[in-house]
Amino acid sequence: MSHAIKDEVVLITGANRGIGKVLTEGALERGAKRLYAAVRRPESVEWLVQKYGDRVVPLQVDLQDAASIKRAAAEASDVEVVINNAGVLQKAHPLSAEAIEALQFETDVNVAGLIRIAQAFAPVLKQNGGGAFVQLNSVASMKSFTDFATYAASKAASYSITQALREAWQAQGTQVVSVHPGPIATDMAESAGLSEFAEPPELVADAIFEALAHERFHVFPDTMARQLGEAYQGFAAAAIESDSLTEEA
Repeated sequence: MSHAIKDEVVLITGANRGIGKVLTEGALERGAKRLYAAVRRPESVEWLVQKYGDRVVPLQVDLQDAASIKRAAAEASDVEVVINNAGVLQKAHPLSAEAIEALQFETDVNVAGLIRIAQAFAPVLKQNGGGAFVQLNSVASMKSFTDFATYAASKAASYSITQALREAWQAQGTQVVSVHPGPIATDMAESAGLSEFAEPPELVADAIFEALAHERFHVFPDTMARQLGEAYQGFAAAAIESDSLTEEA
């Protein structure tokens, strides 16, 4: 079932800046009935409440804190579209002294955080007709980069979990979308030294809404992502998006 966002109830993690901010405003401009802005500091989205009124509901959510996520799922019991945008990036070479610590932190947020969100909102989406779940992954989930090796490893794992969610949620009718941006003009890209190559976050938001409307699983929104997507599409169609392998198994 496709989702046009208009008149739907949407929850976005990391809604206060970067891609999350553009997604939040995009969903509201497209007519979302209610928008749960799930952030670590609810006061950071007060400007959204002032601009859009009671259509915006701030929620305190920390992807490392399962209790906060469970509370959010209980409050946002009417949500139909969950967009898990929040994530972290640490610049770590695989041979650096900080690599293990960076990997543990990124894995806890980018992978375990995804699982915590999925587990908490699976029954909510089911009771509301299936809905949709969007996960912000990365081109780094498919292609590692030496200076971002631990981040790439965490995103490869989150992409793997996203694939599993797609299969697990087919029975309850939940649409799953896996998004793989390249460098995007956000605070994260600037801190990683990628601003020179970064493209506007609006590209990501528009591509996500397009995927929700047309029931697409993979999203490659920007120049680098599309280059990777073109090389990857044959494998993706045959092995990831096809049900033949699971049927044979």
